[in-house]
Amino acid sequence: MSDIEGSPGSSMHGVTGKEPVLAFAVASPMVPTDTTAKFDLPVDSEHKAKVFKLFSCGNPHMRTFHLSWISFFTCFISTFAAAPLVPIIRDNLNLTKSDIGNAGVASVSGSIFSRLVMGAVCDLLGPRYGCAFVMMLSAPTVFSMSFVSSPGGYMAVRFMIGFSLATFVSCQYWMSTMFNGKIIGLVNGTAAGWGNMGGGATQLLMPLLYDIIQRAGATPFTAWRLAFFIPGWLHVIMGIMVLTLGQDLPDGNLSALQKKGEVAKDKFSKVLWYAVKNYRTWVFVLLYGYSMGVELSTDNVIAEYLYDRFDLKLRLAGVIAATFGMANIVARPFGGYASDIAARRFGMRGRLWTLWILQTLGGVFCILLGRADTLPVAIVTMIIFSIGAQSACGATFGIIPFVSRRSLGIISGLAGAGGNFGSGLTQLIFFSTSKFTTAQGISYMGVMIVCCTFPVTLIHFPQWGSMFFPATKDVVKGSEENYYVAEWTEEEKQKGMHQGSIKFAENSRSERGRRVANAPTPPNSTPTHV
Repeated sequence: MSDIEGSPGSSMHGVTGKEPVLAFAVASPMVPTDTTAKFDLPVDSEHKAKVFKLFSCGNPHMRTFHLSWISFFTCFISTFAAAPLVPIIRDNLNLTKSDIGNAGVASVSGSIFSRLVMGAVCDLLGPRYGCAFVMMLSAPTVFSMSFVSSPGGYMAVRFMIGFSLATFVSCQYWMSTMFNGKIIGLVNGTAAGWGNMGGGATQLLMPLLYDIIQRAGATPFTAWRLAFFIPGWLHVIMGIMVLTLGQDLPDGNLSALQKKGEVAKDKFSKVLWYAVKNYRTWVFVLLYGYSMGVELSTDNVIAEYLYDRFDLKLRLAGVIAATFGMANIVARPFGGYASDIAARRFGMRGRLWTLWILQTLGGVFCILLGRADTLPVAIVTMIIFSIGAQSACGATFGIIPFVSRRSLGIISGLAGAGGNFGSGLTQLIFFSTSKFTTAQGISYMGVMIVCCTFPVTLIHFPQWGSMFFPATKDVVKGSEENYYVAEWTEEEKQKGMHQGSIKFAENSRSERGRRVANAPTPPNSTPTHV
């Protein structure tokens, strides 16, 4: 299946960890160019772009990139739009600390389910429909925030808006169908990082809209309600743009290609099974729960924390809080890049160490943020905490593509859902009760980050090893081919459905690090130069 041109997920062929990373134009030099294809960017044999030109709108590759990250960005804005306005909303709706905390939990809980479903939607209908449907269906819930009149209604609406964060899965999946594996790490990191940046942008946008509307003559309790019409309309506009301008695959939309017989279908039950039986999947669910999860939690509480602890004006608290989310513009791509650099010398073991260092660093400075007594100290620790947590997100998705070739989409969805589950659990424990102050909750959250990062030591690949143990010395069991082809039955192998996994295995040998030059080619496998 995966060797069929344009097959979803096949973009992970050739991920080596040696991709050159430049912010504005990145090429994949080792991949032959299909000179017969007519695209705005040079492409490989699968018509996936070999070049990443950030300021290009080349169709369909760069157009898809921009539609994807802006859609995700919009969903982040709406999901966390209430957070910087909480000091006003709580007075209007008579919210208690418990109400505010539960609403924060609700805002990230909805997408636990929707992210799981989005992976299947992308497989069956394509990422274009998945992204557009979520944008359009969540728009009415954003508008509904303007009419909330009770704490229960406030929590219910925030829960429903949170479903829109499923666009993370369509974003990462879509990039994998459009860009060559040699540059997919940077593309995925940039798309997700810029989308997450909406969590910081909303800290600036919503107080600004509130201020403008209030100056135009509205009362404070009316101004915050009217402000929600802006993100609501952004949902509608982006949903229409994705539906009309987007394209599932380089050669067309998924449904059309399936009718032509150019794209085969895998069985969802098989894909799901190989995802859930791999223990590494669940380790990454936990790890992402305390990198992306704490970022989501912090987006919900940081503005209120600064406003109350340091007696700031609402707009100033929003501006400072915005720096936490805005760090995504560089932090998440940096995490992926650091993972790639470590892999060049130390292979997969270098990637694992990079993830542990970055996530632990974020946890330590999260502890210090909760203990900060002055505003300057709080700002410095918040920024370093932000960089650590967001870089860990990028480093996580520098490893996840190697966990499974066949079940990459499901594993990505599970990890994404884990981020939301971790956020919901953290907010429920530390920020939904009067037992802890917000400052104490932030420090205890940092302790959880450090503790929940230790399981990265349990991740072991027989072909590459782990943080503390080397790869197996068995030539067959320690081969990339043995690891990835094991996901296919003998009947499926006879049909040639495993060919994509073989190609991916060949290209992933670079994850041996410097061993790759002297590593033997396993028996009954294709030489690496093919």
